[in-house]
Amino acid sequence: MTQQVSIEINGERYAAEVEARLSLADFIRYEARLHGTHLGCEHGVCGACTVQLDGEPVRSCLLFAVQADGRRVRTVEALGEPGKLHPLQEAFKETHALQCGFCTPGFLMSLEPFLRDNPHPSEEEIREALAGNLCRCTGYVGIIEAVRLAAER
Repeated sequence: MTQQVSIEINGERYAAEVEARLSLADFIRYEARLHGTHLGCEHGVCGACTVQLDGEPVRSCLLFAVQADGRRVRTVEALGEPGKLHPLQEAFKETHALQCGFCTPGFLMSLEPFLRDNPHPSEEEIREALAGNLCRCTGYVGIIEAVRLAAER
């Protein structure tokens, strides 16, 4: 069974006839051809596929593209501007908060609205915000420092 969908991704409208079971993550990667959204566990546990749906972080592997029909999606490609990193990206860079980078887009897309809603978080609040994203390379110390640094800016 297929259905026509039209999804705004990073300010651009993408329309396609899709299988009802197509995940939003796969729509982003294969229909919009945006590859910053990564698929890790495909069970909503790792957070690598996190994008923002109407301004709120969601696991794109757990949503169907048809559920995003007519809505706004923002991916990591929309952070910053050409030649100018978003403050959170800059903080990740400065504090060496990433290693392989696979999980980084999910962290950024989760943390950006977190800092928008909580501009002066405590370390405990930062740790709680990070709990939904897994990183197998770092000890999270650099990531916590990056969030603190971005919040200060």
